[in-house]
Amino acid sequence: MLGTYTYHEIIRKTVVGFGTLFNNIEVRRTKGSKTEVMKVPLAYGPKQKFLARLRQVGDLSQKDATQITLPRIAFEMQGISYDPTRKVSPTQYIRHTSGDTTNKGFMPVPYNINFELAVLAKNQDDALQIIDQILPYFQPSFNITLNLVPDLGEKKDYPVTLTSVDYDDVYEGDYDTRRTLVYTLQFVAKTYLYGPVSDKSSELITKAIVDYATDSKVTASREVRYQVTPQPADADPDDDFGFNELFSEFTDGLSRNPTTGIDE
Repeated sequence: MLGTYTYHEIIRKTVVGFGTLFNNIEVRRTKGSKTEVMKVPLAYGPKQKFLARLRQVGDLSQKDATQITLPRIAFEMQGISYDPTRKVSPTQYIRHTSGDTTNKGFMPVPYNINFELAVLAKNQDDALQIIDQILPYFQPSFNITLNLVPDLGEKKDYPVTLTSVDYDDVYEGDYDTRRTLVYTLQFVAKTYLYGPVSDKSSELITKAIVDYATDSKVTASREVRYQVTPQPADADPDDDFGFNELFSEFTDGLSRNPTTGIDE
């Protein structure tokens, strides 16, 4: 089992899906009759990275040494843990048929992914505008739909739960030091991880043959044959299909070879 390559990009999809929730947050500043609308930048990374960047003194001779602007949002994945409360039987499996291909995989394993989201602003009004656009949607969870494993047709809704909100006013030093307000939000995303998916198209049963004999010997010749095939012949397992039944009688003393499928 271990060493079988599989990569469904589920953790990556979960991270992207989480970040997408905060893509379109904006801040509006009104001065007189004019209103300035600014889309809040979103980036992946720890808040300490952006706080350190804020303390840098801009050097016009270096493009990458300029200070970043506020407000902005930063988020990062902080941990992955198994969730035993959502465990299902490990022996169950999922079978998905699309066209002529049938894929099979075992039931997914439940895991929780912890995220931290930081709202950084230089004044309280900007920070509260951002927080007000986030908190009302989490009661305390918000569902995201992801196509986790296309080969299995697994499109699931998974909840993202807000667990805590903390506030910190980073204002140390003299009057030349920039003030930074930081709201830190903790989230838990309840997702599932899947193992390898195998192609089981060749295992799909499209014909069943049963031979009957009056003799109890294993090598007894068949006298009556019952054969069943789906109707239509190209029906998928999930289709609403019927059956063709065929009864045949024999007196030639032959028996069907299960390996070759020939009467011998």
